[in-house]
Amino acid sequence: MKNQLSRRTVLRAAGASIALPMLDAMLPSGLRADTNGNESNGNDPNSAAPRRIVLLHRGLGTYHPYLVPKTAGLDYESNRYLKTLEAHRGKFTLFSGISHQGYPNSHETSRAIFTDAAPESLQGTIPNTVSLDQLIAEKIGGETRLRSLTMGSSNGAASLSWNRKGVPVPSSGGRKEVFARLFIDGSPEEIKTEMNRLAHGRSILDNLRGQLQSLKLDLGGADRDRLEVMETSIREAEVLLHQEEAWASKPKPAVDADVKEFSARDNSWIDGDNRWYALMRLALQTDSTRVIVYGISEHNNTNVQDLEIGHHDASHHGKDPAKIEQFARYEEKDYQNFAKFLDLLNETKEADGSLLDHTQVLLTSNLGDASAHASNNLPTILAGGGFKHQGHMAFDEANNLPLSNLYARMLQQFGIETDRFGRNKGVLTELV
Repeated sequence: MKNQLSRRTVLRAAGASIALPMLDAMLPSGLRADTNGNESNGNDPNSAAPRRIVLLHRGLGTYHPYLVPKTAGLDYESNRYLKTLEAHRGKFTLFSGISHQGYPNSHETSRAIFTDAAPESLQGTIPNTVSLDQLIAEKIGGETRLRSLTMGSSNGAASLSWNRKGVPVPSSGGRKEVFARLFIDGSPEEIKTEMNRLAHGRSILDNLRGQLQSLKLDLGGADRDRLEVMETSIREAEVLLHQEEAWASKPKPAVDADVKEFSARDNSWIDGDNRWYALMRLALQTDSTRVIVYGISEHNNTNVQDLEIGHHDASHHGKDPAKIEQFARYEEKDYQNFAKFLDLLNETKEADGSLLDHTQVLLTSNLGDASAHASNNLPTILAGGGFKHQGHMAFDEANNLPLSNLYARMLQQFGIETDRFGRNKGVLTELV
């Protein structure tokens, strides 16, 4: 005798079995019809600029005295690192005394920097949780060609980006591959092949769903629950396939750049990071994506003046003045690159301001003092995004504010009505 389904299970099954037709509102903005039934080109210069977000991660913390000023507010005295950002005073907030609560002192915490998963997950005993970028990507859906871009180094972690099931989001590839996906159109034959690939993928999913329904008839409750998780994954994959189909035949935006600029060999890590930043600007400017995660790699001293030892070696300075100076030179160059990225965004004008005004740019690290592998007092800077920035916002360095309080505020700024993220204990309302 088969177990009777609960009312909740029936509702879920009913909800899953009802498929809406492809509505105009489901299409990417550039494919929608206007109120008169005409196709929109998505390029109305008078329309409000969309919100975007860029999450940047540096894996080796910072040398605290060279970043955090002695006073809070906008009238701080710039120290060594903040001098590189002086042109952007008032357009960013530096947070001190902030971190994920209860994390061990370990490089492994990088996997949870944008999730605030429970500390146990860092030991691999439970899955990770959804990351900040993927929550926002869910909200955007198919409005852009790519829901999100995950790029750069994850510093040994499976990824810096995680979906709602705690599965790592794979890398979007190298600069050349990302540029091609965003800006190089395929030939008619290549587009046809891609459409066939997408159709074939959907037929496989349809077949799997039918098999799952048949299996359910002969399974107990626990097994049916497991299959329901699988069905949810299939539904999500179908949504992505529909979105890919909608974009596959649409021409890609023309940009004043060539793939050679992004596929050429880097002279140094400084050159490489600046090329990644330039590619990010193009992706955001063309509204090809609104969500980017970039892991800034550990560096080396090849072809960079004044660097004599490796980045990782310098970060574990043990308070040796010579190593601290080497570490500071790496970091100073990192902040100079970051400042140039803010320059690019600020110089890119659009409706109601600049690209920086409409893009939240977060730069942080999973480590505070890398020399001690410390997971507290994380160096965290948030720029742009339409906030009224406050220069230096100082919290208790002995009893840190949860970093996820800031993440919840960032979600709200993006238009997501929530007061929860990760293990937050509130929303950082001091940032308005």
